[in-house]
Amino acid sequence: MIEIQMPRLSDTMEEGVISAWLKKPGELVNVGDILVEIETDKAVMEQEAYEPGIFHAVLVQEGQSAPIGAAIALLDDGKDNALAPAVLSIPKAVSIPELATSATPTRNEEPTPGVKETPVLDTRAFSSPLARREAKERGISMGLLTGTGPGGRIVRSDVISAAEMQPPATPGDRDKATHGAVKTSDGDSKTGSDVLRGSVIVPFTSVRKVISSRLSESSRAIPHFSLTSVADVEELVRFREETNNQRQAMGRSKISMNDFIVRASALALLEHPGINASYSPENGGQKLLHGRINIGVAMAVEAGLVVPVLLDAAHKPASQLGAETKALAAAAQERKLSPAQLSGGTFTVSNLGMYGVE
Repeated sequence: MIEIQMPRLSDTMEEGVISAWLKKPGELVNVGDILVEIETDKAVMEQEAYEPGIFHAVLVQEGQSAPIGAAIALLDDGKDNALAPAVLSIPKAVSIPELATSATPTRNEEPTPGVKETPVLDTRAFSSPLARREAKERGISMGLLTGTGPGGRIVRSDVISAAEMQPPATPGDRDKATHGAVKTSDGDSKTGSDVLRGSVIVPFTSVRKVISSRLSESSRAIPHFSLTSVADVEELVRFREETNNQRQAMGRSKISMNDFIVRASALALLEHPGINASYSPENGGQKLLHGRINIGVAMAVEAGLVVPVLLDAAHKPASQLGAETKALAAAAQERKLSPAQLSGGTFTVSNLGMYGVE
């Protein structure tokens, strides 16, 4: 019996959340098969099998978290093993959500004479992370949906179609939502101010937990100061308009103002390499001068704030920076950014100019 452990999928990852199991207990597993989708502090990533066998049991259910190195499932390789008897006695085709927390039954019930107990098979519907998030936001049960994706998998469009078929809420339902108790994810209720405000509890995802923790930590531990300077960019605006007219005539995509800002930042760091540095607490404190200019671009996506990195930005034209930024933005929306795409930044641009922010 082989323990499938929670892998380390990013440098900053401390634990992972099981987003979806793609294998069911009793199914054959070959080397290279995708077993599970894991939500880290960066993105949702797939984990493949490195050894063949029969998928024996799930130890950490979808939506639950586990630290790095913890056993999340069991794979039967047909060899002798020294796992606990409580694990070995479980039928191969049975999912065991209670095994991860306790092997002690919560109550004793005598079986009905003449009735043979049959293990309950794991019948969870397979679905994409986007579909599950959409269903959670719309309050739709995944068990009631029929998937139209590959292999009957539930996709986001299935959830949206089901939501459009639901009848609108009545005034009585809205009153209950406003004045009734607020349910938490654990089934608890809140009263008092939260009810008066009509509050609704939205649990944090792993990404938002990390964002809130890191931003709070940086605000406390890192000295902050703000500098403001006004620049006349009328010539830049005119140059961008002329450039985009030429590119549009050639059937090429436009270059955004943000692409020029990223390009200008990279050239400024190239001219002033002392700024392309960061602090390291090792050896009592030291400065790290970075040889490469990698610009991080802050992006607000549905999952939260992410900062994918444009490598060697000083050596790329604005058009290439724009194309790479669009590709990273698309991957960020689908939560498909890899650890490499989120690492190695030496400078970050966060641009809210399109909202009238100076």
